[in-house]
Amino acid sequence: MKTRVSVVRLGCARNDVDADELQARLVEGGLDVRDDPEGAEVVLVNTCGFIASAKKDSIDTILAAADTGARVVVTGCLAERYGNELADSLPEAAAVLSFDDYGEIADRVRRVADGESLPVHTPADRRRLLPLAPVDRSSSGVPGHAGLARIVTGPVMAVKLASGCDRRCTFCAIPSFRGSFVSRRPEDVIGEIADLADAGVREVVLVSENSTSYGKDLGDIRMLERLLPALGKVPGIVRVRASYLQPAEMRPGLAEVIAQTPGVAPYFDLSFQHASPRILRRMRRFGGSDDFLGLLSGIRGHAPNAGVRTNVIVGFPGETEADLEELADFLAQAAMDAVGVFGYSDEEGTEAIGLDGHLPEDEIDRRVAHICALVDELTLERATRRIGEHVEVIMEEPGVGRAAHQGPEDGATLIEEAGEVGDVVRAVVTGVEGVDLVAEIR
Repeated sequence: MKTRVSVVRLGCARNDVDADELQARLVEGGLDVRDDPEGAEVVLVNTCGFIASAKKDSIDTILAAADTGARVVVTGCLAERYGNELADSLPEAAAVLSFDDYGEIADRVRRVADGESLPVHTPADRRRLLPLAPVDRSSSGVPGHAGLARIVTGPVMAVKLASGCDRRCTFCAIPSFRGSFVSRRPEDVIGEIADLADAGVREVVLVSENSTSYGKDLGDIRMLERLLPALGKVPGIVRVRASYLQPAEMRPGLAEVIAQTPGVAPYFDLSFQHASPRILRRMRRFGGSDDFLGLLSGIRGHAPNAGVRTNVIVGFPGETEADLEELADFLAQAAMDAVGVFGYSDEEGTEAIGLDGHLPEDEIDRRVAHICALVDELTLERATRRIGEHVEVIMEEPGVGRAAHQGPEDGATLIEEAGEVGDVVRAVVTGVEGVDLVAEIR
């Protein structure tokens, strides 16, 4: 009988693509992959290891999986980042695997099901590894480069542009365990998206640690400007959405392509993180309020109704009340559709731990609450201003879809009697429910 295995997914869209790869490899390896952990011999938990709350969720999920009586295999960022340390502290896990195990994941899971103990890796800083060419990465086990047929779960799917990151933000540990930035070859991305379109996918969300760097390791920093129009022409694909854009690397030509190319969503997922130039320098980032507002002005000059989202970190070491108010003023002027607000927390292996000016936890919480309240007000105001706007909506579930300006975590468009999942409907916004839009087909 086939080994019965369930895959549990945690973390961001990039991690979800990794889980798709793992699932595809398990199926290709002859295992019986199922959604429900109950009845599975092995539960594979693809973990997140970015911030403290995500680590806790990952550990809780591992423990819950062990309670089912199945043997638990741990993969993903937490497993890669902590390796033998995680295995020693969590005996409930039968195996803790590295990214380097992905190419042989079916064999690894089958051996775990048979009761075998697998060696555990000692974590290494992957930034020290020489980047491999993308053609080599396709067979090296690096997540997102498998080239395998994926199981389609809905009309909207994420596709990886690249893996890794070459930036050195002081608050972020991702480059240490994800490694150097490596782009997928354009023909591989186009081929995968064509296959997804044939399987019924209507929107593709391009993900990476930093999509604006796409192509730089292939000798062409403007490769994304050429790739996006090609993707927008793939038969069956209604919309291509680029995410994880670095403001410091946004080029006028790229902004124009995203804003004005048919088949490409005029949507800008810009990782501002803060608005105070002083705090941004402490983060080893660039720009500030004036630069960012100028960027947004240029974008809206091309597409006045473009969607814009960002994330910000509040309470970073050394942040003063003046820095906080500069952030608040920027958010008020920027008028974005969605803003994720995160309170700063120390992450092992990051430079920010050693910075002076750490704030008490209760003060960080107060500042987060202040910015969150402002964001709730501003995003509601932005949504309300869209009343009367004509939108094209891809239905993702009965009565619920997303317009071009709405990313997967940015709210939805609610349309009664809108047809089937996967349908593309044209509607007019008639009201709001929080940041969600209410629309009618006309």
